[in-house]
Amino acid sequence: MHHTALNVLGTALIPCSYDPLTGYFRDGCCHTDEHDQGSHVVCAKVTQAFLDFSLSRGNDLITPRPEFRFAGLKDGDRWCLCALRWKEALNAGVAPPVVLESTHARALDFLTLHQLQSCAYGTRDER
Repeated sequence: MHHTALNVLGTALIPCSYDPLTGYFRDGCCHTDEHDQGSHVVCAKVTQAFLDFSLSRGNDLITPRPEFRFAGLKDGDRWCLCALRWKEALNAGVAPPVVLESTHARALDFLTLHQLQSCAYGTRDER
C-alpha cells in the first residue's frame, strides 16, 4: 500500500527522516493507515518553540523513550507530526516549518495546502 503514497503536492511521498527514524510505522516516511489515530502525516522540521509548545500541551517530544524506539527530538530534527497538533501550533503562532514533499496527502483532510505552504521549509526565499 505504501508504494503509491502521494504528498500534498500530488507527487510521490519522499522520506521525512531516518535519523531520527520517524513515521507512524517508523519507516522514515509519514505513511498512515486506519490505525494511526493521530494522523502523523505532517513532515516538519521541529523548532524549540514548537517542542516547548507541544510539551505544554501534554505531548513530550523531547524526552527519549527507548521502549518506543524514540530518541527524543531536538531543534532542527525532522518528524512526522499529528496534523491537528501542527494546526494547533499554527493557530498559536509556533508552527514548525513543513517539508511539503514529505507531507502525506492525507494532511489535506485536516489542513489546507495554503496553510501548509505558508510554513513550507526551504521555499521562503524562492517566493
